[in-house]
Amino acid sequence: MNKLHIVGLGLLGGSFALAAKNKFPEILITGTDADEKNLQDALNLGIIQETKDTPDADTDIVILATPADSLGNLLLKTLDQIGGQTLVFDVGSTKAKLCALVADHPKRKHYLAAHPIAGTEYSGPKAAFTGLLDRKVMIICDLEKTDLQLKEKAYELFDALNLKLRFMDPEEHDRHLAFVSHLSHISSFMLGKTVLQKMEDDKNIFDMAGSGFASTVRLAKSSPAMWAPIFTENKNNILSALDGYIANLTAFRDKISASDSQGLSDEMTEINSIRDILDMER
Repeated sequence: MNKLHIVGLGLLGGSFALAAKNKFPEILITGTDADEKNLQDALNLGIIQETKDTPDADTDIVILATPADSLGNLLLKTLDQIGGQTLVFDVGSTKAKLCALVADHPKRKHYLAAHPIAGTEYSGPKAAFTGLLDRKVMIICDLEKTDLQLKEKAYELFDALNLKLRFMDPEEHDRHLAFVSHLSHISSFMLGKTVLQKMEDDKNIFDMAGSGFASTVRLAKSSPAMWAPIFTENKNNILSALDGYIANLTAFRDKISASDSQGLSDEMTEINSIRDILDMER
């Protein structure tokens, strides 16, 4: 692994760079970012060694780590630019549209559809850190459509970064992420909004906020520039998830309205089984 180029030097792009530099000390990491401050911060923090708008012809891997709605055009442009031995993968949270977009591209075999299940509520180069990806799941879609030799470059990087690989088709990926990631962010944002609205009448409400509130609303600190495009790119799956969520909220509200203590207890007891599922996944 000699050369890595990263487009988008925020939390994920920056963390990939720092982790790669840690595992491959001699690697040259170049990159670019649409935000000039992010680009300068990435240089100052040692995330990249050089700024480049386009990757060198002999670059091993290009990582695309920009907002979801920008990845389509960026991916097509990057595939047109790269050399014959360069692999391109993105880290976007939606996959079906991207895979369909490049299905007939002459350099389709140079692309790997990837998504690391890693992140925090913080954004930008200053939020990046070396251990973000350690032991995290990396979902890969349409693996068979990527060139075998180029896949080896990805495996070398993913293995060095201690990523755990999982494989699925793009549509399955997007359906599942709508429930276990996208919906949880929407819930957190809306809880935050509801409490902020209450704060307009009661300035002391946050004095009563405990750790439960803090952990539930944590994701509301996430970057709107990142999440608004995800919500629209995966619109149909998210709307389906929201319909189910709203129906469950309405039914739970009805039980509270009816003072149905036993019904509430029974439902929450049933939901407690998620504890066992989550413990098994650790």
